[in-house]
Amino acid sequence: MDSGVLKDLLQRVKDGAVGLDEAIARLRDLPYEDIGFASIDHHRALRRGFPEVIYSTGKKAEEIIEIIGRMVEKEENILVTRLTDDKARIIKEQFPQGEYFPKPKVFTLEVRPAEKRGKGAILVITAGTSDIPVAEEAAITARFMGNEVETLFDVGVSGIHRILGKRDVLMRASVIVVVAGMEGALPSIVGGLVDKPVIAVPTSTGYGASFGGLSALLGMLNSCASGVTVVNIDNGFGAGYAASLMNRI
Repeated sequence: MDSGVLKDLLQRVKDGAVGLDEAIARLRDLPYEDIGFASIDHHRALRRGFPEVIYSTGKKAEEIIEIIGRMVEKEENILVTRLTDDKARIIKEQFPQGEYFPKPKVFTLEVRPAEKRGKGAILVITAGTSDIPVAEEAAITARFMGNEVETLFDVGVSGIHRILGKRDVLMRASVIVVVAGMEGALPSIVGGLVDKPVIAVPTSTGYGASFGGLSALLGMLNSCASGVTVVNIDNGFGAGYAASLMNRI
């Protein structure tokens, strides 16, 4: 339940359209609802401006369906991350109005239109095409949280003229998410060109000495460009969420 839903409920109580008992029933599960295998944080949208996100790893499809159902009852928008194709097929049977994105493994269900809260555009960039699934997770997250999102893919440092030729795109963004594997150099390049927040996302793309993204992570943490913020390996969701919070300021 977010502030918009709560205001609407209180106004309807004030107008006599909703009785006190019904309103109490609607609010009974704030701040959270214990369903045995999970405790659903229905208070999160009021605190943070966006409902709890369902991380699907380790959860059965039936458990995810149960959580989605309880959240839908509270008029909360649904974002499920790291969802496998087989689980997605089962969930889509129960919630056909939702949308599954197979490349980033994300499922969304919009119960209420997302409030447009972004002050400008969030730009999501990848160094290579192998980084696109992580970038799409970031882009979908930011867009679902009410932001205008642009993407710019396959502009890494192996052909640096590609990113230098997109200076106009870089300059009109409010927040930039840069996704890269291998040695993770692209965020430093972008960070040295712009005067806005840059969120670096290391990916597990690369050969043996990339150590599953650790080399990119360390390279980004040691960036010589001031103001580059780094999230965890393959954490497109975290980058999209952070970019959205920054874009509201």
